[in-house]
Amino acid sequence: MHKEIQALCTRSAFYLRERRSVPLAREFARTVIADWDLRQRADDIVLCVSELATNALLHGVPPGRGYRLWLTLGAADGPLRVEVHDSGDGEPRVSGAVVGEEAESGRGLLLVQALADAWGVGERLPGKIVWCEFRVRGRGYGSP
Repeated sequence: MHKEIQALCTRSAFYLRERRSVPLAREFARTVIADWDLRQRADDIVLCVSELATNALLHGVPPGRGYRLWLTLGAADGPLRVEVHDSGDGEPRVSGAVVGEEAESGRGLLLVQALADAWGVGERLPGKIVWCEFRVRGRGYGSP
């Protein structure tokens, strides 16, 4: 299980079950990353936000509901944590199957696993929390 992180800053946004929610989640993440001056891993973080939001939209959000995206910056040398909370059941896991080049899905959690320093699934009633963390070494406000 993951350890709790001491938060320095937290931001969140709620999105309805709509296709436009994924680009909105990416834009929210880009804005927060810029506000926190975390350029080092910005592309990796935004890609993982996109994948987790897409998974929530396609697999975790029942009709008429939505999901919440949380970004938390740990104190001192703590990580940047991305969480997507949804009310759907089931537990996401990395597929063991080989995904063909032409496939349009099946790579999301593989990308999260490859890019993030840690990831997992936590409990939420109803639903689940899918999270990932990024070490942002030497970061601080204004540091590259």
